[in-house]
Amino acid sequence: MKRTALLVIWLFVLPTAIFSQLKSKELEKQFINPDGVSKSPGYSQAVSTVGGKTIFVSGQVALNSKGELVGPGDLKAQTTQAFENMKMVLAASGATFADVVKLSYFVKNYDPTKVPVIRAVRDQYLPKGQPPPASTLVGIQSLFRDYILIEIEAIAVVKQ
Repeated sequence: MKRTALLVIWLFVLPTAIFSQLKSKELEKQFINPDGVSKSPGYSQAVSTVGGKTIFVSGQVALNSKGELVGPGDLKAQTTQAFENMKMVLAASGATFADVVKLSYFVKNYDPTKVPVIRAVRDQYLPKGQPPPASTLVGIQSLFRDYILIEIEAIAVVKQ
């Protein structure tokens, strides 16, 4: 009887436990936009993840690889360079924009006319057909250098 019980454990229970552990390593993302909260085509209210590695990307600005400003006084050019920098940092971390679950924007001297410019650039980088990440845009007086107009940070989650 003991041998039969041990055999059952080895043949059925143990593989099931191992499989469930392996299954939990799968990356799951849920984009949350509940009823009762304003819906936006530009961002998700929340994103939950299970089974992945989280990558926190520092704020990216319009400095090229030599530390030179790209697009002085030009929000579109600076936003594009910040997204290009983010793309390189994500790639070096084993991620892409498809893995981004949160974007935060810090915009110098913000006013609402700047949103379409930022969204137009952002939409060139985010994958089509995927719900947009959670997002925050904060208007600020200044950034760490006077000539920087925008800083963008991200959180990405990749499969382990």
